[in-house]
Amino acid sequence: MNEELKRELEENGASVKATIKRFMGNEALYMKFLVRFPDDGNYAGIEEQMKAKNYEEVFKYAHTLKGVTANLGLDPVHDITEELVELVRGRKNEEVDGEKAQELADALRTEYRRFCDIILNNL
Repeated sequence: MNEELKRELEENGASVKATIKRFMGNEALYMKFLVRFPDDGNYAGIEEQMKAKNYEEVFKYAHTLKGVTANLGLDPVHDITEELVELVRGRKNEEVDGEKAQELADALRTEYRRFCDIILNNL
């Protein structure tokens, strides 16, 4: 893992040092998973299901993305995703605050793209 990537991730709120410790100090293994993040289909699933206002499906994709981002130490993405998960958890579509869900989806888009750009620009 190059120092520029590590620095940019940390400056944008990722907990790189702690995450590498969870990867037993194996930076190469961490990178193996980190470079896959931009190709993870869960974010695309959230976007698609948000457009359809299908919040039960949003929950499934967001819950999975929450786990992925927790494992990668991408805390800003994780935190927003966690809020979205809790907003839609166990609720029928008509019970969800659609405006709040869209606010979170917009914030998620910003953070997700930021981290994808950081990763892709440092390969």
